[in-house]
Amino acid sequence: MKETTEPVRVVLAGAHGHGATYLDRLRRLRGRAELVGVCDVRPVPPEALAGLGEPDQGDDVGALVARTRAEIAVLATPTPAHAPMAVAALEAGAHVLVEKPPAPSMAAFERMARAAERTGRGCQIGFQSLGSEAIAAVRRLVAGGAIGRVTGVGAAGSWPRPAAYFTRSPWAGRRRMGGDDVMDGALTNPFAHAVVTALAVAGAEGRGSVAGVETDLYHANPIEADDTSAVRIRLADGTPVVVAVTLCAPARDEPYVVVHGERGRVRLVYTTDEVTVERPGSPPEVTRHGRADLLENLVAHVRGGEALLVPPARTAAFMEVMEAVRLAPDPAPIGDEHQEVTPGGRVLRGVSALVEEAAERLALFTELDAPWAVPRVALAAAGRPVATYVTAPRLPATHAPRPHLHPVRTLGGVTVTETLPEDHPHHLGAGVAIPDVGGRNFWGGRTYVRDRGPAWLDDHGRQRHAGFTGRTPAGFTETLVWEGPDGLPVIREKRVVRVRDAPPGWALELTFTLANATGTPLPIRSSATKGRPGAAYGGFFWRAPGDSRDRRVFTAGAEGEEAVHGSQAPWLALSAVSAGDEPWTLVFVQDADPWFVRIADYPGIGAALAWDTPLVLGRVLTRAVTVVVADGRLDRAEAARLAAAAAPGRTAPASAR
Repeated sequence: MKETTEPVRVVLAGAHGHGATYLDRLRRLRGRAELVGVCDVRPVPPEALAGLGEPDQGDDVGALVARTRAEIAVLATPTPAHAPMAVAALEAGAHVLVEKPPAPSMAAFERMARAAERTGRGCQIGFQSLGSEAIAAVRRLVAGGAIGRVTGVGAAGSWPRPAAYFTRSPWAGRRRMGGDDVMDGALTNPFAHAVVTALAVAGAEGRGSVAGVETDLYHANPIEADDTSAVRIRLADGTPVVVAVTLCAPARDEPYVVVHGERGRVRLVYTTDEVTVERPGSPPEVTRHGRADLLENLVAHVRGGEALLVPPARTAAFMEVMEAVRLAPDPAPIGDEHQEVTPGGRVLRGVSALVEEAAERLALFTELDAPWAVPRVALAAAGRPVATYVTAPRLPATHAPRPHLHPVRTLGGVTVTETLPEDHPHHLGAGVAIPDVGGRNFWGGRTYVRDRGPAWLDDHGRQRHAGFTGRTPAGFTETLVWEGPDGLPVIREKRVVRVRDAPPGWALELTFTLANATGTPLPIRSSATKGRPGAAYGGFFWRAPGDSRDRRVFTAGAEGEEAVHGSQAPWLALSAVSAGDEPWTLVFVQDADPWFVRIADYPGIGAALAWDTPLVLGRVLTRAVTVVVADGRLDRAEAARLAAAAAPGRTAPASAR
């Protein structure tokens, strides 16, 4: 490479907010770097560019790079814009520095990495902590046996954030926006450094380093994304890595990573590059380390061929975690009773201590019995997370709280369940719900009263998760107790949930056995049995997303809501297009009960236990259903093929007796 002393020509995309810090960094690099262009949707005032000349301004980074002959494009834009802008800048001839997180999805990250490889240009990811010499120091200590065998890695971060932080831009606090991934959560944006640094000290940076991720995501603020969360990352070598963070702390604590060993621990405060070795019987050993500026490193790469400190390959494991968070259930809300609203933001009582305990014990918030934590179980098919089972939702009594599946996703990541929809807030994903069990409402919402209509009654029960008797990544066996409004047992249930491959999708098998706990015959009623025509809901029920469109429902011999509602076809298919223009199809298989179908008012499919007459539960009743979940709009022939393939895996239904 021919060396030159000419300043590297730089275009900055995103000069407001955090992007303004790059203006100061470019001033410090005067003589080595020259700002020749600014790409922003808002003009940058002259005073912000003082000392940086009169750079060209525009809103198309590729065109700006080409027009200015820029050699570097710095991208300090919202995360969803990173990949498309990086590809445009790379193809226009510039090397790029992309702010963290590099992309909101693995697919977008890979597009960017492939473009860098294809063009032969450098791509630096802006994880500043990875430029620290402290990481190498920690790894040398661990490799040298300073703390014995490593038992795990923890990371903790507690910061306060005012309400204005979550309204700083239209994408702030969002997981998705206009059908696009955003992922502006605590784990993936402000504390993304905690995740990537924990992986780096563990020596787990490349693709394939992560074997699995458990997520525990919450929000106290009125946002979509997480502001208080934990993840447990299982590395390919079996090492557990737990990262716990919050933006709802009463005060700022410097975030840190701690490597636990059998004979001590090493703690790295990654914001100050301070490393402390702690061993029983010895005073702490503290060292401080330097760090390289990633923009300076990229300039040196362009001019002198210096190796990049943070190429995409060093952040691939981070993106595996990011992808798991993207596909995880939406963060659960934390009730007002657990928080205080202060001028500095929402504060969760005791959260800083919980975050530290999680990093110390390598535990999730649910395992630490945080009062606001919601236990959930993740299920995987074809090597991908496809469903989450919520065991103990914290909901009003009027919703008839019950364990349920949500979100359920296709292999392509399209969500095909909905919970707490505005039209029927008591609809909870996929599960089992009955509106009248001996006069008790286990469905939620109003109770239908003969000759009166729907009415609010104090008759709501709940399904209480009593425990698992078997559990694997592919399913579980659960015991539940259906308790009436007086807290007394009405039904004891055994529920078996399994997932398995069913190309081109996957199959969910759910079997439930209801045992009468009252000692007397127990009538099960639907609203239809009490005089409301067609309202025969009750039993297995699947609520699909209300924002889906172009809904189609059909069986082997009929099509449309009116034709299939009440039919007893062995299978039924529901297909639609998501709000993000992604088609999907669900194929339901069972032959014990009539189908309850809604697609006009809302999309919901059920198997009706009591169609037009009450069902009397003597001792026990068993039902089973299989649901094949697939991307794309399947036709009748393909749905029939999937239904036939799914049928042998079902448990044969038994009658009430």
